[in-house]
Amino acid sequence: MTYRQKSNKTALVQAVDLLARQEQSSQKLREKLLQRGYEADETEEAIQRLQERHYLDDAGACERQFRYFYDESRLSVRQICLKLRQRGFANAQIQECVPRDIFEREKQAALRCLHIKFRPSAPAMKMKQYLYGRGFDSSALAAAVEDYAAEPEEEF
Repeated sequence: MTYRQKSNKTALVQAVDLLARQEQSSQKLREKLLQRGYEADETEEAIQRLQERHYLDDAGACERQFRYFYDESRLSVRQICLKLRQRGFANAQIQECVPRDIFEREKQAALRCLHIKFRPSAPAMKMKQYLYGRGFDSSALAAAVEDYAAEPEEEF
């Protein structure tokens, strides 16, 4: 039994319901509608109508989501880009959102990760491996590890 058999909603109504819950890329919205059993032409018509009425704006949604992750998280820029690709945004749109100079922001995000996971006395190589696995640039993670190792260790 598909979703479509459970509901009498049109693809447009279903798309609006999905957008009301969470901002989507047109690609991700298309996938969700097709998974729910809507025909391809009905799905495309719904997406086109939403774009015409400015309810669906991939460039704006990509910029807002990138800004949120960039300003509010411990994610590296690489992780943010990967997350946005998984959400159906095009590489070109994502790259337009990335600022030119990200070193200081990457270093601060890496420091936040280190504060959560390690003590300053932890082996530098382990900290670097951890940050590298999280997608941080090698120069930013080296600077973050150096700064973090220089901090005094807190007593618990």
